Amino acid sequence: MGTPSQPSSDRTAPSAQVLIVEDEHDHAEVMADALRKPGHVCTIVHGLEEATDELLHGSFDVIVTDLVMESATAGLDVLKLAGEHQPGAETIMVTAHGDVPTAKAALQGGAYDFIEKPLDLPVFRNLVGRAAETVLLRNQNEQLRGEVDAAYGFEGIIGESAAIRKVIEQIRKVAPSTIPVLVSGESGTGKELVAAAVHNISKRAAKKYVTFNAAGQSESLLEDQLFGHVRGAFTGADKDRQGVFEYADGGTVFLDEIGDMPLGMQPKLLRVLENGDVVRLGSNDSRRTDVRFVSATNRDLKAMVEAGEFRDDLFFRVRGAEIHVPALRERREDIPLLVNHAIGRYAADMDIDRPGITQPAMMRLVSYAWPGNVRELFNVVHGMVVASDEEITVRDVPEEIRESEQDEEHASMRGLAGVGLDRLEKEAIRQTLAMTNGNREQTAKLLGIGERTLYRKLKEYGLR
Repeated sequence: MGTPSQPSSDRTAPSAQVLIVEDEHDHAEVMADALRKPGHVCTIVHGLEEATDELLHGSFDVIVTDLVMESATAGLDVLKLAGEHQPGAETIMVTAHGDVPTAKAALQGGAYDFIEKPLDLPVFRNLVGRAAETVLLRNQNEQLRGEVDAAYGFEGIIGESAAIRKVIEQIRKVAPSTIPVLVSGESGTGKELVAAAVHNISKRAAKKYVTFNAAGQSESLLEDQLFGHVRGAFTGADKDRQGVFEYADGGTVFLDEIGDMPLGMQPKLLRVLENGDVVRLGSNDSRRTDVRFVSATNRDLKAMVEAGEFRDDLFFRVRGAEIHVPALRERREDIPLLVNHAIGRYAADMDIDRPGITQPAMMRLVSYAWPGNVRELFNVVHGMVVASDEEITVRDVPEEIRESEQDEEHASMRGLAGVGLDRLEKEAIRQTLAMTNGNREQTAKLLGIGERTLYRKLKEYGLR
């Protein structure tokens, strides 16, 4: 091994799920016994085929693999498979002295470390322990990042539901690239926040971010604003003027409501996306620009393509990657977070003490369908903060929301027909936890069960 750390008698390594890949059965058992003493859970396989099955279907923190088994590269194949199917795990190579150069090369391929045979078992245990600690720390950081995003918002996006976590993960993946991004979703879902987040965590974050709304504008005005004009192009054009694309050169352009782009303008927009060429009104000369293009729509662009209202080549170009922002009714568990965030925000704006909100009032808000999505929710909460005293109660909830509760309840009940009891129970616990902001005592009371029973159910269903 490179420079092994000496084992420490006072250090307690975290328990880990360990996969041991070793074709010598006795040697595999010796390694497993050494790792089970500090509490690791070991799975033993004896070749590449068995290892492949475990890596495809199991879940491991540390993978220990012999370098040479049925072939000279079997261990490297295990390392490659681990990188593809167990990206959160660390891999340790076990090698004979003559294969040390190959093992060192494996470090370049992502291995955590290597150790030579015959094994010094205390050193081996310490090495696996350090790898397990690395995995644990990384997982804790990921969890903390998720909790921070939920509590304070990721680039202004508030929520911890699976649906919103998917959106955030998509943003993180596409932001470093230059691929055009289409943000889809109903009005009021926060598409503009997603677009801004793509820019803010991209390599262009220090450059200009220009937003432009295509809705309700004439074709001539759109062309002038997007592409600019030269002096004399039309009456009143007394000097050259940059358009949005030239102005944002090197940065990002966010074109909102791209579904409203007139057909006559679409070929010109396509030219910019394909090669960066911009031609100002009144000019025959093209100018080269370099912009990251993000667009948004609340319309069905596929249906518009089929109806001849939107060019198919432009559709495929703007939809390099699509991020769909879910409607608020599809992520009700985020409503308490959004409500509390909005209460704090508007109370601070008004320079008043932050009011509380009663559980019945919160439940009314959670059960409402919110056709206007997050934008409507924030407007409602703003009004409730203005109208409330020290606490927001049911009487502060707008009448139309209170009256809709019964209809919503009936609709929900109809939607439960044929759903398994386990799923119903899990969903009831999940939504009640959301309503109480994760307060287990209140959740247990609302559900009519003991806290110990609730704790057991949380573990059983994998809920936080």
